[in-house]
Amino acid sequence: QILFDNYLENNKQKSKPHGLYAPIQYILSLGGKRLRPLLALMATEAFGNKPEDALPAALSVEVFHNFTLIHDDIMDQAPLRRGAPTVHNKWDENTGILSGDAMLIQAYQCLESYPNELFVKLINHTSKTALEVCEGQQYDMDFETQTNVSITDYLKMIEYKTAVLLGAALQIGGITAGASKQEQNYLYAFGRDLGIAFQLKDDLLDAFGDADAFGKQVGGDIMANKKTYLYLKSLALADGTQRQNLEQYFSTNDTSQVKVDAVKIIFSNLKIPELTTNLIREYHARAMENLAAIDSENKEPLLAFSALLMDRVS
Repeated sequence: QILFDNYLENNKQKSKPHGLYAPIQYILSLGGKRLRPLLALMATEAFGNKPEDALPAALSVEVFHNFTLIHDDIMDQAPLRRGAPTVHNKWDENTGILSGDAMLIQAYQCLESYPNELFVKLINHTSKTALEVCEGQQYDMDFETQTNVSITDYLKMIEYKTAVLLGAALQIGGITAGASKQEQNYLYAFGRDLGIAFQLKDDLLDAFGDADAFGKQVGGDIMANKKTYLYLKSLALADGTQRQNLEQYFSTNDTSQVKVDAVKIIFSNLKIPELTTNLIREYHARAMENLAAIDSENKEPLLAFSALLMDRVS
């Protein structure tokens, strides 16, 4: 991470116009785990290349990811990001939109230092992923008003909105290292399936996690009537009364703890935490199969990364 942080520090934003670039510098300075750029560096190193070779591509992934956060926060009207005011809250919505747009352009500019053939591969992969992330966000927005969301629909949404970017970061590292297409596919699948497991665990922790350890309010998804896997699986298994109660709770703007507790009782009675944990393990097992298939003797960092996430997915 020190390698990437130093590279980020050495590629600071222009100073003018201040209103455009200061918000970009601000969102990038808020930190976070830097999971996506680090995955790109680890994937490059797994195939015998220096992680430095992947730094521009890793920066591209991080800039793109933070662009999506700025725009997502506007759509969600979120007041905080990583414990600090969101860009649109600190400045205004127009600034968030424009600075976000600039970041998307910068994400592509980061790749311009690569030779033409490599540049084209990276651009194609980045564009495909960027469009899928937008599609995932649209599905998420659609689900707010849809009443017939299926579990398959939900899994596709979290794959596109969250998981494909983890897979893409790994594949980008493979591309910069000159890995074969098959090896790139394994890397991508490893990250995608791990990302789905991660998001499912996030859903589970939102309802049943410890508030202090989780880092945010427990029950937030229930208060917001989000159609997570827990809710959709409950509808599929519920009897008439349970289903009626669930649909009633999720049709109101009630954000009380009474509602949260009542919904959690229904979830528990239907053994939803256990069923969700089983699905998380299924996706994690798929991720491990893809990692095992990668022909590299330097997979320890990727194994360590998966173990880090397993603190949340076991």
